Amino acid sequence: MFKRILVAVDGSMTSFDALTKAIELQKLTDAEIFLLCVYKHHSLFEASLSIGRPDDMDIPDKVLSEYAKEVVNHAKELAKERGATHVRGFVKAGRPSRVIIDFAKDKGADLIVVGTKGTHSDKDGMFLGSVSHRVASHAKCPVLVV
Repeated sequence: MFKRILVAVDGSMTSFDALTKAIELQKLTDAEIFLLCVYKHHSLFEASLSIGRPDDMDIPDKVLSEYAKEVVNHAKELAKERGATHVRGFVKAGRPSRVIIDFAKDKGADLIVVGTKGTHSDKDGMFLGSVSHRVASHAKCPVLVV
């Protein structure tokens, strides 16, 4: 049925609900699970526009990348605690929906599992989060929205 399942995680409860469903599917199919956390890239120009400037200011990409790694590591721990096997984690920068779709294609994922709403949502996705809506609309493989 499924050989490679991509789960987009962002630290939100709905992304961890998506992980739970992916683990259930893995137990039925023995698929490999790819965990992916995507953070928005900030240019140095964007960083310079910050209102608050602490003395020891890290570049936003560095901070966001570290947070994304923590999210992926936490998701891997949760997956293993819940009996998952064959779990790999990845962190990428960019527009989340585009990165998720491209990553799925590059890794040959045959299912993408996403939460309905992540840590941020906007008016574009009134009932379904904007990222999950874009992924479901543009992915070339099936998408399970949890």
